[in-house]
Parts: sequence; C-alpha cells; structure tokens
Amino acid sequence: MKFAVVAPSTNTSVEPEYAAMQPRNVTNHFSRIAIPDTKVTDDDSFMVMLQSIRDATFDAVDVSMSMEPGCVIMGMSAETFWDGAEGADRLHKKMLERTGGVPVIMGSTAVDAAIKAYESGGKPIRKIGIITPYMPVGDANVKKFFEDQGYEVVNLVGLKSPSPMLIAHESKQTLKRAAIEVSEGVDAIIQAGTNLAFAEVAAAAEFWLEKPVIAINTATYWHALRSMGIADQMDGFGRLLSEY
Repeated sequence: MKFAVVAPSTNTSVEPEYAAMQPRNVTNHFSRIAIPDTKVTDDDSFMVMLQSIRDATFDAVDVSMSMEPGCVIMGMSAETFWDGAEGADRLHKKMLERTGGVPVIMGSTAVDAAIKAYESGGKPIRKIGIITPYMPVGDANVKKFFEDQGYEVVNLVGLKSPSPMLIAHESKQTLKRAAIEVSEGVDAIIQAGTNLAFAEVAAAAEFWLEKPVIAINTATYWHALRSMGIADQMDGFGRLLSEY
C-alpha cells in the first residue's frame, strides 16, 4: 500500500509520527504544500497562513498522484475543520475530484471515526476537551465541526503558536499541561493541529487520565489503514492503534 501524504512544508511532525506507525508493506510518500513560515500573532495573520495553504494544496496533490497512490492522506488539519461538518464534506468532495476518485483521508473526519471506535468498546462519548495550536478563529472552526457532529465542547485550549513551523516546537511539557487542563469533566480529549507532536504524549495521557486521548496524526493514520483494509495493530500509540 502506497500512501500519498500531503502536508505543509513547515510541518516536521507528521512525517516522523506516520513513519513510527507504518506497518510492514505500507509506505508513506510525502508531497509538500509550499508555504512560507509567516508569523502568526492574531486571527488576521492566522488567516494569511491558512490562505497560503489553500493556494498550494491542490498543486501538491497533483504532484503526489504521479506515483499512483492507493490513498491520499491530508497531513494538515485546520482546513479540514473549516466551516464545520459542511465545510469538511465540501473539501472532501473537492479532493476526490482532484484525485480522480482515489480515497482521501482527512483529519477532522478521521478523529470523528476514532471517537466512534472508542465508543464501540466502551461508554458513549458526548463531552470533549480540545487542544489546538491555533488562534481563536481556528479554535472556533474546530469547535463548530465537533458540535455539528453532536458533541459538547466543554474545554478548549488554543496554544496560539507563533508560526506554522514553531507549532512543532511546543514542548511535551506544554502539551502535557494542556491535556490536563482540558481533561476535567469530559469523556475524551481531542488534539487538532498536525504539526503538534502529540502522538507520544497522547498515549501517556490516555494511560494516566483513564479516558480516550486522541492525537490527530494517530487518528488520521489509523483511519487510513483501516479504510484500506489494513488491520495491523501497534503498541505505543494508545488504545486506538492497539485495540481498534
């Protein structure tokens, strides 16, 4: 199975985290969305960054299709949540048109699938806490997506990372504290923002907090594997990959 992974050029977390989860006979092939590492200080500058990604995404998809992938994975997050469930559906349809029908996996809907997998093996998940690296405008769109899916967003921490590249430089201690902060009174913790290196932290947090902690990179790669009929399980990335 050849996965084409489309990710921003500033992103240094998706590639190593996907590689660590890669089963035998599955290969990941990255096509970079070329964007500058613009400073992000407020909602306006966040939107400038997002527009840079939008402008270059389809070019990166077109490049990735030349190796005839079995599946295309969107290794970027904010755009897959934008305008809630309706926006995610609209983007997915555009992506499928661009790939000529080759399956496309997106972070937003992958996390929703992961929540439903956890529910199949335990109690219902209705109240969630969310961690993002975003400014408030990004947080609002993530919140809208999950509310559209019927979840109640009880807690949300937006880390307001100062640039798309520096998202990856948020420390494990910062991520640990954010997970603890959003954990009170929720059934599960969700992390958005694919450049946050959260997969390892999520697995540890899930063990200590005794509730699902879903890292977007883990959920997206898991959903790609399962969607393509690959059932390999793996320890070290939480219950999602080891049990479902």
